Amino acid sequence: MIPIADRWFEIRRIDDDITLLWEPHVIPLMRCNIWHVRGTTRDLMVDTGMGIASLTEAAKHLLTKPVTAVATHTHADHIGSHCEFDHCLVHKAEAANLATPTERGTLLYSDFTQEDVIKIRVAGYAIDGDLITALPHAGYDLRSYKINPARVTEIVEDGDMVDIGGRRFEVLHLPGHSPGSMGLWEAASGTLFSGDALYDGPLLDELDDSDIPAYVRTMKRLRDLPVRVVHAGHDPSFGRERLVELCDAYLAKRA
Repeated sequence: MIPIADRWFEIRRIDDDITLLWEPHVIPLMRCNIWHVRGTTRDLMVDTGMGIASLTEAAKHLLTKPVTAVATHTHADHIGSHCEFDHCLVHKAEAANLATPTERGTLLYSDFTQEDVIKIRVAGYAIDGDLITALPHAGYDLRSYKINPARVTEIVEDGDMVDIGGRRFEVLHLPGHSPGSMGLWEAASGTLFSGDALYDGPLLDELDDSDIPAYVRTMKRLRDLPVRVVHAGHDPSFGRERLVELCDAYLAKRA
């Protein structure tokens, strides 16, 4: 019997402008970091999690201005609640998938292919059952879950700027994990929102849409970035020293 969650999201204030939200009842493989970034004219929601429960309802105390929902890429664990926002930003390589999601949306282990399971286990993640450890409410049917289409209102490429008033981010195209993986880089503060291009955990580069040679180029680019802090798509944030270690480890693995 799967228990019922008291609440679906956990929320932690990082600083005056940045708040982290996450779904504690989603297994680590699919537990995305959701970043709310406050500007003076508009806010960002960098990735939106699985979409199992309403993100806008959980974050309503944060959403006092117009919001741009950013898709660092379009895997299911990052775009589940994009459909709740009127303004969505995505790299051009994955815009079609945000508007018309094609990825399997199931939460059931049995719907992963054996090849998928092997790749994920080799990378360092365990999959031993359902992808959630609690239900968002009584009567929730795991098989009812799906990724809903989102309204694509802003398509970006490498070098484009995202200005939210008081903060300006450069779009970095960081392919490898997926074709349209991207990060948001704020040179003024040394802050990088890296999505799944880089995080402090097992990196996945053998998915159906992954590209290892592209990932190697991405890692070389990230290694040279004068980062102060990385807020990633999974796992804890880290600084430049750890960024260099992670990039070097990946490059050595794929040398």
